[in-house]
Amino acid sequence: MDPARKPTCVPLTGKKACGYRKTAMAKIQIGGAGGAPSNGFIRSLRESGRGDYLIGTSSEVSDLFLADVDERYPVPAAVDLAYPDALLRMLLKVRPDFIHVQNDFEVRAVSRLREQVVSSGVKYYLPAAETIENCVNKEKSYAIWERVGLPVPKTMLLHGPDDLKKAFDRYGDTIWVRAIEGAGGCGALPANNYDFAKVWIDRFAGWGEFTASELLTKDSVTWLSIWHDGELVVAQSRRRLSWNFGNRTVSGVTGITGVSETYSNDRVDRIAQDAIFAIDSKPHGIFGVDMTYDKSGIPNLTEINIGRFFTTHYFFTRAGLNLPKIYCNIALDGNFVSLDKRTNPLPDGLVWIRGMDVEPVLTTRDQLEAMALMGP
Repeated sequence: MDPARKPTCVPLTGKKACGYRKTAMAKIQIGGAGGAPSNGFIRSLRESGRGDYLIGTSSEVSDLFLADVDERYPVPAAVDLAYPDALLRMLLKVRPDFIHVQNDFEVRAVSRLREQVVSSGVKYYLPAAETIENCVNKEKSYAIWERVGLPVPKTMLLHGPDDLKKAFDRYGDTIWVRAIEGAGGCGALPANNYDFAKVWIDRFAGWGEFTASELLTKDSVTWLSIWHDGELVVAQSRRRLSWNFGNRTVSGVTGITGVSETYSNDRVDRIAQDAIFAIDSKPHGIFGVDMTYDKSGIPNLTEINIGRFFTTHYFFTRAGLNLPKIYCNIALDGNFVSLDKRTNPLPDGLVWIRGMDVEPVLTTRDQLEAMALMGP
Protein backbone atom coordinates (compact mmCIF):
# COMPACT_ATOMS: atom_id res chain seq x y z
CA MET A 1 0.00 0.00 0.00
CA ASP A 2 1.15 3.51 -0.79
CA PRO A 3 2.36 4.97 2.56
CA ALA A 4 0.58 8.23 1.73
CA ARG A 5 -2.70 6.37 1.85
CA LYS A 6 -2.02 4.22 4.88
CA PRO A 7 -4.88 4.22 7.42
CA THR A 8 -4.05 5.89 10.70
CA CYS A 9 -5.93 3.17 12.65
CA VAL A 10 -7.68 -0.15 12.14
CA PRO A 11 -10.68 -0.41 9.77
CA LEU A 12 -14.17 0.51 10.91
CA THR A 13 -15.55 -2.65 12.45
CA GLY A 14 -18.20 -1.49 14.89
CA LYS A 15 -15.64 -0.58 17.55
CA LYS A 16 -14.76 3.06 16.90
CA ALA A 17 -14.36 5.61 14.15
CA CYS A 18 -11.12 5.61 12.23
CA GLY A 19 -9.29 8.68 10.99
CA TYR A 20 -7.79 8.65 7.49
CA ARG A 21 -5.09 10.71 5.87
CA LYS A 22 -6.58 12.83 3.12
CA THR A 23 -5.82 11.78 -0.44
CA ALA A 24 -6.93 12.80 -3.91
CA MET A 25 -8.72 9.49 -4.32
CA ALA A 26 -9.14 6.09 -2.73
CA LYS A 27 -8.89 2.65 -4.29
CA ILE A 28 -12.19 0.84 -3.70
CA GLN A 29 -12.71 -2.83 -4.54
CA ILE A 30 -16.33 -3.60 -5.39
CA GLY A 31 -17.68 -7.14 -5.44
CA GLY A 32 -20.36 -8.17 -7.92
CA ALA A 33 -19.29 -5.45 -10.35
CA GLY A 34 -21.40 -5.33 -13.49
CA GLY A 35 -24.50 -6.66 -11.73
CA ALA A 36 -27.34 -4.24 -11.07
CA PRO A 37 -26.79 -3.94 -7.27
CA SER A 38 -23.11 -3.03 -7.65
CA ASN A 39 -23.59 -0.88 -10.72
CA GLY A 40 -25.87 1.39 -8.70
CA PHE A 41 -23.09 1.74 -6.15
CA ILE A 42 -20.52 2.42 -8.88
CA ARG A 43 -22.71 5.02 -10.60
CA SER A 44 -23.32 6.74 -7.29
CA LEU A 45 -19.57 6.99 -6.63
CA ARG A 46 -18.87 8.23 -10.15
CA GLU A 47 -21.41 11.02 -9.61
CA SER A 48 -20.24 11.82 -6.08
CA GLY A 49 -17.22 13.92 -6.98
CA ARG A 50 -14.99 11.74 -4.78
CA GLY A 51 -12.78 10.74 -7.70
CA ASP A 52 -12.16 7.21 -6.45
CA TYR A 53 -10.24 4.55 -8.38
CA LEU A 54 -12.64 1.62 -8.69
CA ILE A 55 -11.67 -2.05 -8.93
CA GLY A 56 -14.42 -4.47 -9.95
CA THR A 57 -14.54 -8.18 -9.14
CA SER A 58 -17.23 -10.70 -10.00
CA SER A 59 -17.81 -14.43 -10.33
CA GLU A 60 -19.72 -13.66 -13.56
CA VAL A 61 -16.98 -12.85 -16.06
CA SER A 62 -19.42 -11.38 -18.59
CA ASP A 63 -20.78 -8.95 -15.97
CA LEU A 64 -17.35 -7.35 -15.67
CA PHE A 65 -17.76 -5.93 -19.19
CA LEU A 66 -20.80 -4.00 -17.89
CA ALA A 67 -18.99 -2.34 -15.00
CA ASP A 68 -17.73 1.26 -15.15
CA VAL A 69 -14.55 0.48 -13.20
CA ASP A 70 -10.86 1.11 -13.69
CA GLU A 71 -9.74 -2.51 -13.26
CA ARG A 72 -11.66 -5.79 -13.58
CA TYR A 73 -10.91 -9.23 -12.15
CA PRO A 74 -12.84 -12.51 -12.01
CA VAL A 75 -13.13 -14.27 -8.64
CA PRO A 76 -14.91 -17.46 -7.54
CA ALA A 77 -18.48 -17.26 -6.24
CA ALA A 78 -18.66 -16.34 -2.56
CA VAL A 79 -20.01 -19.80 -1.65
CA ASP A 80 -17.14 -21.51 -3.47
CA LEU A 81 -14.49 -23.04 -1.20
CA ALA A 82 -11.85 -21.29 -3.31
CA TYR A 83 -13.27 -17.83 -2.59
CA PRO A 84 -11.39 -16.97 0.64
CA ASP A 85 -7.93 -17.61 -0.79
CA ALA A 86 -8.81 -15.94 -4.07
CA LEU A 87 -10.12 -12.82 -2.35
CA LEU A 88 -7.09 -12.49 -0.09
CA ARG A 89 -4.74 -12.92 -3.04
CA MET A 90 -6.71 -10.22 -4.84
CA LEU A 91 -6.40 -7.82 -1.93
CA LEU A 92 -2.65 -8.30 -1.84
CA LYS A 93 -2.44 -7.86 -5.60
CA VAL A 94 -4.49 -4.71 -6.10
CA ARG A 95 -3.99 -3.16 -2.63
CA PRO A 96 -7.36 -1.41 -2.31
CA ASP A 97 -8.00 0.99 0.54
CA PHE A 98 -11.56 -0.22 1.04
CA ILE A 99 -13.76 -3.17 0.07
CA HIS A 100 -17.52 -3.18 -0.47
CA VAL A 101 -19.69 -6.01 -1.84
CA GLN A 102 -23.37 -6.09 -2.85
CA ASN A 103 -24.44 -9.71 -2.36
CA ASP A 104 -25.62 -11.37 0.86
CA PHE A 105 -23.34 -14.36 0.51
CA GLU A 106 -20.32 -12.24 -0.33
CA VAL A 107 -21.06 -9.91 2.60
CA ARG A 108 -21.02 -12.95 4.85
CA ALA A 109 -17.87 -14.34 3.24
CA VAL A 110 -15.98 -11.05 3.69
CA SER A 111 -17.26 -10.79 7.25
CA ARG A 112 -15.83 -14.22 8.05
CA LEU A 113 -12.44 -13.03 6.75
CA ARG A 114 -12.26 -9.86 8.86
CA GLU A 115 -8.91 -10.54 10.49
CA GLN A 116 -7.25 -11.42 7.19
CA VAL A 117 -8.76 -8.36 5.49
CA VAL A 118 -7.39 -6.15 8.27
CA SER A 119 -3.99 -7.82 7.94
CA SER A 120 -4.03 -6.93 4.24
CA GLY A 121 -4.36 -3.25 5.16
CA VAL A 122 -7.87 -2.97 3.73
CA LYS A 123 -10.74 -1.14 5.40
CA TYR A 124 -14.37 -2.25 5.54
CA TYR A 125 -17.54 -0.87 7.09
CA LEU A 126 -19.61 -3.81 8.26
CA PRO A 127 -21.94 -4.66 11.13
CA ALA A 128 -20.84 -7.13 13.79
CA ALA A 129 -20.11 -10.65 12.55
CA GLU A 130 -22.98 -12.18 14.57
CA THR A 131 -25.38 -9.58 13.15
CA ILE A 132 -24.48 -10.58 9.61
CA GLU A 133 -24.93 -14.28 10.36
CA ASN A 134 -28.34 -13.62 11.92
CA CYS A 135 -29.55 -11.47 9.03
CA VAL A 136 -28.32 -13.55 6.09
CA ASN A 137 -30.20 -16.51 7.62
CA LYS A 138 -33.83 -15.36 7.60
CA GLU A 139 -34.94 -18.09 10.00
CA LYS A 140 -32.54 -16.76 12.64
CA SER A 141 -33.70 -13.15 12.29
CA TYR A 142 -37.34 -14.25 12.34
CA ALA A 143 -36.81 -16.13 15.62
CA ILE A 144 -35.27 -13.03 17.21
CA TRP A 145 -38.14 -10.76 16.13
CA GLU A 146 -40.80 -13.24 17.17
CA ARG A 147 -39.22 -13.61 20.60
CA VAL A 148 -39.40 -9.85 21.29
CA GLY A 149 -42.92 -9.51 19.93
CA LEU A 150 -42.30 -7.57 16.73
CA PRO A 151 -44.80 -8.03 13.85
CA VAL A 152 -43.75 -10.99 11.71
CA PRO A 153 -45.75 -13.38 9.56
CA LYS A 154 -46.50 -16.64 11.34
CA THR A 155 -43.70 -18.91 10.13
CA MET A 156 -42.30 -22.38 10.68
CA LEU A 157 -39.19 -24.18 9.47
CA LEU A 158 -39.96 -27.16 7.24
CA HIS A 159 -37.93 -30.15 8.33
CA GLY A 160 -40.00 -32.61 6.32
CA PRO A 161 -43.34 -33.28 4.55
CA ASP A 162 -45.19 -33.58 7.86
CA ASP A 163 -44.23 -29.99 8.69
CA LEU A 164 -45.60 -28.88 5.33
CA LYS A 165 -48.95 -30.48 6.17
CA LYS A 166 -48.95 -28.69 9.53
CA ALA A 167 -48.25 -25.40 7.77
CA PHE A 168 -51.38 -25.73 5.63
CA ASP A 169 -53.40 -26.62 8.74
CA ARG A 170 -52.05 -23.58 10.64
CA TYR A 171 -51.88 -20.88 7.98
CA GLY A 172 -54.76 -21.65 5.63
CA ASP A 173 -55.36 -22.82 2.09
CA THR A 174 -52.52 -20.72 0.62
CA ILE A 175 -49.12 -20.42 2.28
CA TRP A 176 -45.85 -18.69 1.39
CA VAL A 177 -42.85 -20.99 0.94
CA ARG A 178 -39.33 -19.58 0.69
CA ALA A 179 -35.66 -20.44 1.23
CA ILE A 180 -34.11 -19.17 4.45
CA GLU A 181 -31.11 -17.78 2.57
CA GLY A 182 -30.75 -15.90 -0.69
CA ALA A 183 -32.15 -12.76 -2.29
CA GLY A 184 -34.50 -12.02 -5.17
CA GLY A 185 -37.32 -14.16 -3.79
CA CYS A 186 -35.07 -17.21 -3.69
CA GLY A 187 -37.22 -20.33 -3.71
CA ALA A 188 -40.35 -18.26 -3.03
CA LEU A 189 -43.74 -19.73 -3.87
CA PRO A 190 -47.35 -18.99 -2.94
CA ALA A 191 -48.65 -22.56 -2.60
CA ASN A 192 -52.28 -23.66 -2.41
CA ASN A 193 -51.59 -27.31 -3.12
CA TYR A 194 -49.65 -29.65 -0.81
CA ASP A 195 -48.38 -31.96 -3.56
CA PHE A 196 -47.07 -29.11 -5.68
CA ALA A 197 -45.38 -27.45 -2.68
CA LYS A 198 -43.72 -30.75 -1.75
CA VAL A 199 -42.38 -31.22 -5.28
CA TRP A 200 -41.12 -27.62 -5.23
CA ILE A 201 -39.15 -28.11 -2.01
CA ASP A 202 -37.89 -31.52 -3.17
CA ARG A 203 -36.63 -29.82 -6.34
CA PHE A 204 -34.38 -27.55 -4.24
CA ALA A 205 -33.48 -30.28 -1.72
CA GLY A 206 -34.90 -27.71 0.65
CA TRP A 207 -36.05 -29.65 3.72
CA GLY A 208 -34.53 -27.89 6.71
CA GLU A 209 -33.65 -24.92 4.47
CA PHE A 210 -37.17 -23.68 3.64
CA THR A 211 -39.88 -22.05 5.72
CA ALA A 212 -43.63 -21.79 5.32
CA SER A 213 -45.56 -18.77 6.51
CA GLU A 214 -48.92 -17.11 6.32
CA LEU A 215 -49.55 -15.29 3.06
CA LEU A 216 -49.27 -11.50 3.33
CA THR A 217 -50.41 -8.85 0.85
CA LYS A 218 -48.43 -7.70 -2.18
CA ASP A 219 -47.66 -4.31 -0.58
CA SER A 220 -44.11 -3.90 0.68
CA VAL A 221 -41.74 -1.23 1.94
CA THR A 222 -37.99 -1.05 2.58
CA TRP A 223 -36.23 1.15 5.16
CA LEU A 224 -32.62 1.61 4.06
CA SER A 225 -30.24 2.99 6.67
CA ILE A 226 -26.59 3.71 7.52
CA TRP A 227 -25.44 3.53 11.15
CA HIS A 228 -22.21 4.33 12.96
CA ASP A 229 -21.42 2.89 16.39
CA GLY A 230 -25.09 2.62 17.33
CA GLU A 231 -26.11 6.04 16.01
CA LEU A 232 -28.32 6.52 12.98
CA VAL A 233 -26.58 8.48 10.23
CA VAL A 234 -29.42 8.51 7.69
CA ALA A 235 -32.42 6.41 6.68
CA GLN A 236 -34.72 6.59 3.67
CA SER A 237 -37.71 4.40 2.91
CA ARG A 238 -39.43 3.54 -0.31
CA ARG A 239 -42.38 1.37 -1.18
CA ARG A 240 -42.45 -0.96 -4.14
CA LEU A 241 -45.27 -0.43 -6.61
CA SER A 242 -44.37 -3.33 -8.92
CA TRP A 243 -41.82 -6.03 -9.74
CA ASN A 244 -40.28 -6.28 -13.19
CA PHE A 245 -41.14 -9.59 -14.89
CA GLY A 246 -43.28 -10.68 -11.93
CA ASN A 247 -45.81 -12.17 -14.35
CA ARG A 248 -43.11 -14.59 -15.56
CA THR A 249 -42.46 -16.24 -12.20
CA VAL A 250 -44.48 -18.65 -10.11
CA SER A 251 -44.19 -16.44 -7.03
CA GLY A 252 -44.75 -13.08 -8.72
CA VAL A 253 -41.54 -11.93 -6.99
CA THR A 254 -38.30 -11.43 -8.94
CA GLY A 255 -36.17 -9.19 -6.73
CA ILE A 256 -36.13 -6.75 -9.68
CA THR A 257 -38.11 -3.68 -8.66
CA GLY A 258 -39.95 -2.14 -11.60
CA VAL A 259 -41.57 0.93 -10.06
CA SER A 260 -40.88 2.31 -6.58
CA GLU A 261 -41.78 5.47 -4.67
CA THR A 262 -40.26 7.43 -1.81
CA TYR A 263 -42.53 7.03 1.17
CA SER A 264 -42.47 7.89 4.85
CA ASN A 265 -44.54 6.48 7.68
CA ASP A 266 -43.99 6.75 11.44
CA ARG A 267 -45.00 3.13 12.07
CA VAL A 268 -42.56 1.89 9.42
CA ASP A 269 -39.77 4.00 10.96
CA ARG A 270 -40.48 2.63 14.42
CA ILE A 271 -40.76 -1.04 13.44
CA ALA A 272 -37.60 -0.85 11.31
CA GLN A 273 -35.54 0.59 14.13
CA ASP A 274 -36.99 -1.84 16.67
CA ALA A 275 -36.09 -4.69 14.30
CA ILE A 276 -32.50 -3.48 13.98
CA PHE A 277 -31.96 -3.00 17.71
CA ALA A 278 -33.47 -6.43 18.44
CA ILE A 279 -30.65 -7.95 16.40
CA ASP A 280 -27.83 -5.53 17.20
CA SER A 281 -27.69 -3.22 20.22
CA LYS A 282 -25.02 -1.11 18.49
CA PRO A 283 -25.76 -1.16 14.75
CA HIS A 284 -22.93 -0.21 12.45
CA GLY A 285 -22.96 -0.06 8.67
CA ILE A 286 -25.84 -0.69 6.29
CA PHE A 287 -29.20 -2.15 7.37
CA GLY A 288 -32.02 -2.48 4.81
CA VAL A 289 -35.21 -3.59 6.56
CA ASP A 290 -37.79 -5.24 4.30
CA MET A 291 -41.42 -5.30 5.40
CA THR A 292 -44.62 -6.61 3.81
CA TYR A 293 -48.07 -5.52 4.92
CA ASP A 294 -50.52 -8.02 6.36
CA LYS A 295 -54.25 -7.92 5.70
CA SER A 296 -54.72 -5.60 8.69
CA GLY A 297 -52.38 -3.00 7.19
CA ILE A 298 -49.50 -3.66 9.59
CA PRO A 299 -45.98 -3.89 8.09
CA ASN A 300 -44.53 -7.31 8.97
CA LEU A 301 -40.78 -7.85 9.06
CA THR A 302 -39.48 -10.26 6.43
CA GLU A 303 -35.71 -9.68 6.34
CA ILE A 304 -32.80 -7.30 6.80
CA ASN A 305 -30.51 -6.91 3.81
CA ILE A 306 -27.32 -6.52 5.78
CA GLY A 307 -24.05 -4.79 4.92
CA ARG A 308 -25.22 -3.77 1.45
CA PHE A 309 -27.55 -1.36 -0.33
CA PHE A 310 -30.67 -2.67 -2.04
CA THR A 311 -30.47 -2.99 -5.81
CA THR A 312 -32.22 0.28 -6.70
CA HIS A 313 -30.41 2.60 -4.27
CA TYR A 314 -29.25 4.66 -7.28
CA PHE A 315 -32.85 5.93 -7.20
CA PHE A 316 -31.99 7.89 -4.07
CA THR A 317 -28.76 9.18 -5.61
CA ARG A 318 -30.63 10.60 -8.58
CA ALA A 319 -33.20 12.09 -6.22
CA GLY A 320 -30.45 13.91 -4.29
CA LEU A 321 -29.45 11.49 -1.52
CA ASN A 322 -26.20 9.76 -2.44
CA LEU A 323 -25.95 7.03 0.20
CA PRO A 324 -22.77 5.38 -1.22
CA LYS A 325 -21.03 8.77 -1.01
CA ILE A 326 -22.14 9.22 2.61
CA TYR A 327 -21.04 5.66 3.40
CA CYS A 328 -17.60 6.01 1.79
CA ASN A 329 -17.01 9.46 3.26
CA ILE A 330 -17.46 7.96 6.72
CA ALA A 331 -15.47 4.80 6.07
CA LEU A 332 -12.55 6.39 4.26
CA ASP A 333 -12.36 9.94 5.57
CA GLY A 334 -14.30 9.98 8.85
CA ASN A 335 -16.55 12.69 7.41
CA PHE A 336 -20.20 12.68 8.45
CA VAL A 337 -23.07 14.24 6.54
CA SER A 338 -25.12 17.07 8.03
CA LEU A 339 -28.82 16.67 7.23
CA ASP A 340 -31.87 18.62 8.34
CA LYS A 341 -33.65 15.27 8.64
CA ARG A 342 -31.87 11.99 9.32
CA THR A 343 -34.98 9.93 8.63
CA ASN A 344 -36.57 10.23 5.18
CA PRO A 345 -34.83 13.42 4.01
CA LEU A 346 -36.26 12.96 0.51
CA PRO A 347 -39.82 14.12 -0.17
CA ASP A 348 -42.57 11.54 -0.55
CA GLY A 349 -43.97 10.82 -4.00
CA LEU A 350 -40.76 10.57 -6.04
CA VAL A 351 -41.08 7.64 -8.44
CA TRP A 352 -38.34 5.51 -10.02
CA ILE A 353 -39.25 3.48 -13.10
CA ARG A 354 -36.97 0.73 -14.39
CA GLY A 355 -37.03 -1.57 -17.40
CA MET A 356 -34.68 -3.76 -19.41
CA ASP A 357 -32.11 -2.11 -21.68
CA VAL A 358 -33.42 1.40 -20.98
CA GLU A 359 -32.24 4.16 -18.68
CA PRO A 360 -34.34 4.40 -15.49
CA VAL A 361 -36.62 7.42 -15.18
CA LEU A 362 -37.11 9.63 -12.13
CA THR A 363 -40.57 11.19 -12.01
CA THR A 364 -43.32 11.82 -9.47
CA ARG A 365 -46.52 10.12 -8.41
CA ASP A 366 -48.49 13.13 -9.68
CA GLN A 367 -46.95 12.80 -13.15
CA LEU A 368 -47.51 9.04 -13.13
CA GLU A 369 -51.17 9.45 -12.22
CA ALA A 370 -51.63 12.21 -14.79
CA MET A 371 -50.22 9.90 -17.48
CA ALA A 372 -52.64 7.15 -16.43
CA LEU A 373 -55.57 9.49 -17.03
CA MET A 374 -54.47 10.43 -20.55
CA GLY A 375 -56.23 8.81 -23.45
CA PRO A 376 -57.00 9.25 -27.13
